[in-house]
Amino acid sequence: MMQTFASMFRNKEIRNKIFFTLAMLLIYRIGSAIPVPGVDASALADQIRDNSILSIMNLLGGGALERMSVFAMGVSPYITSSIIIQLLSMDVIPSLTEWSKSGQTGRQKIEKVTRYLGVVLCMVQAYSLVYGFDKQYGVLIDSKLSTYIYTATIMTAGTMFLIWIGDRISMKGIGNGLSIIIFSGIVSNMPAQFTQVYSILAGGNTQGEVFNGVLQFSLYCLLYLAIVVFVVIMETAVRKIPIQYTNSSTMRGGKDVTFLPLKINSASVIPVIFAQSIMTAPQIIISFFNQDLYNKLSNFLSLNKPLGLCIYAVLTILFTFFYTDLQVDPDKVAENLNKSGAYIPGIRPGTETRTYLHKVLNRITVLGALGLTMIAVIPYLLPMFTSLPTSTAIGGTGIIIVVGVAMETVRQLKGQLTQKQYRGFLK
Repeated sequence: MMQTFASMFRNKEIRNKIFFTLAMLLIYRIGSAIPVPGVDASALADQIRDNSILSIMNLLGGGALERMSVFAMGVSPYITSSIIIQLLSMDVIPSLTEWSKSGQTGRQKIEKVTRYLGVVLCMVQAYSLVYGFDKQYGVLIDSKLSTYIYTATIMTAGTMFLIWIGDRISMKGIGNGLSIIIFSGIVSNMPAQFTQVYSILAGGNTQGEVFNGVLQFSLYCLLYLAIVVFVVIMETAVRKIPIQYTNSSTMRGGKDVTFLPLKINSASVIPVIFAQSIMTAPQIIISFFNQDLYNKLSNFLSLNKPLGLCIYAVLTILFTFFYTDLQVDPDKVAENLNKSGAYIPGIRPGTETRTYLHKVLNRITVLGALGLTMIAVIPYLLPMFTSLPTSTAIGGTGIIIVVGVAMETVRQLKGQLTQKQYRGFLK
């Protein structure tokens, strides 16, 4: 591994991409510390940390939401817009479905629609948050309609600028730009998180309390590491289905047999985002009309309560099955196998292949859904039995994103390095 990273830095092209990415991330972190004019967010940080849903949004934004910075919305509205357009492209809106099958030209049209929808969603979400924060915590110096629109517009412009930075990283840097931005936001909070945990556990007055606190902090770090390893295993685990081609013969050996890999967690972190959105949307809508009902609903759906956490877990499992079925369509896979003259040994092409793929996919998705749900609920389950606050708990969406982005980025860097070596060999 160390040799691989040394080779990357010796490669001038890859080294320039890394420095360019770091420069873009520096701009992002500077913007995350610049508050929106006319906002007093001094009393907002503690309130966000106590709210389970807002704490997740703050985590994905690298702490920009609690500062009400120009990048407070992060790139979440664009991600939500991408998910919505992707769902509508699944034979829901004919024009989107046609564009999705039209190659590069169709993808450019879909990308343009996604960005327009992202602007609308960001404006609505920013206005809702500003209005709700001002009514509850008085974050605006001047509370009136024009100020709400002005603040929401600046936050929307900040999100669009972040998307532009993400595009530059994707074009001239390393990895997927938006994923790298989310990754950097989460990682930037980790030192403060570990420092806070250490101060809570090892903040005793006597030597014995300090010693016990250090032991507990060591166990905390080990548990954190174990969850990271578990996420890596879950992200890389696949069920390999053997594939045989009609123009080959198994009698000639296993070289003619390939495999169809089905990931245990094909949906990645999307089900968790879906579940959070479903639980957040009613609260945002009701906050405009009835504040008392909003407070009751927020208390009812709180992830710090057993009932709200159970609803969150059930939604995560359901959306895991739903999104996996969208990502991996067994009917299309069976059709493509049939067109390419391939079949699963012992399974007849056609209906039997589709049935077999459905059965295998459902079985492995059970493991993926349970593993994803366990990781998602740990940050809220652990504080119920320990003195740790929710903001410092182990697991959750952050680890899944960080591990997934890190693995994908390293994989891409290795691919670019290998390609460069092949080019040099050919020359």
